[in-house]
Amino acid sequence: MAVLIGLQGSGKSTFCRRYLAASHVVVSKDAFPHARHRQRRQMRLVEEALAGGRSVAVDNTNPSPAEWQPLVGAARQYGATTVGYWFPPDVPAALARNAARQGRARVPEVGIFATLKRLRRPQPTDGFDRLYEVRIDGRGGFTVEPVPEPGAAEGDGRDTATG
Repeated sequence: MAVLIGLQGSGKSTFCRRYLAASHVVVSKDAFPHARHRQRRQMRLVEEALAGGRSVAVDNTNPSPAEWQPLVGAARQYGATTVGYWFPPDVPAALARNAARQGRARVPEVGIFATLKRLRRPQPTDGFDRLYEVRIDGRGGFTVEPVPEPGAAEGDGRDTATG
């Protein structure tokens, strides 16, 4: 299971489309904006995919343990590896990308700031099997680097694959 974590407009959906969608069932609350009980519906879709032996990518802001812990728990229940993709906040860039969106894809700016208040960088102790930091590289792509485990030396040659 891949869990994307970051502000609206941080590049999560583009990253997901480019690197995960071909191999993962993509679940996003954006796909059911008017549904009641969006969290319950999301978890049902996640669990159905995991029960079927499929990989899942959860493309939401997932700003805190309150959002990602149920996902980590579901992955554990089904024996899946959990990979967190952290998109560090860059508020001016997120606001600019959001402003370029059309229609319902555009998030009210207050929503971005509300997410920022709750946003917390995931830690290896949060139950993820692997954590990566993802940044937009300024050339239309992304850089993906492993988040060092506590006490690990930087540049220790660990795999930088997208998992």
